[in-house]
Amino acid sequence: MYVGMMCTAKKCGIRFQASSYCLNLERKPRGKFASALCQFRNFSKFSDCTRAAEQLKNNPRHKSYLEQVSLRQLEKLFSFLRGYLSGQSLAETMEQIRRETTIDPEEDLNKLDDKELAKRKSIMDELFEKNQKKKDDPNFVYDIEVEFPQDDQLQSCGWDTESADEF
Repeated sequence: MYVGMMCTAKKCGIRFQASSYCLNLERKPRGKFASALCQFRNFSKFSDCTRAAEQLKNNPRHKSYLEQVSLRQLEKLFSFLRGYLSGQSLAETMEQIRRETTIDPEEDLNKLDDKELAKRKSIMDELFEKNQKKKDDPNFVYDIEVEFPQDDQLQSCGWDTESADEF
């Protein structure tokens, strides 16, 4: 690869036939583009995508090039590869990834194990960061006041109707 040069990752994709990822890089001093093709080793349809993505991102050989690529994107790439190796179609794999990366508002998070709960929390954190208004945003307004309509049809939850004397 390009040792000693500052590179910025522009695109990251996957190749199914060679079980590898392709990374398009921009070399900083001149602004020229280059591609790197790196094979995944020891990855099968039974592998854990999260663990494989973490190992790849923390690998000393790949670390500097994958710095700008999010862990979530690498996990998705590994999920696509695992789906391909399992014999799933691209549409089936995409639907499975969509189900795994979206939060169902009706889902009871209390019933999830620690690993699944941590996954849901990281999805919520990522969504929060994506939707958060920052001071640098053009539509940022500092102290927004919103009046909510008073509806006589509001349902009581029950937990807030008990008196404070019971405590």
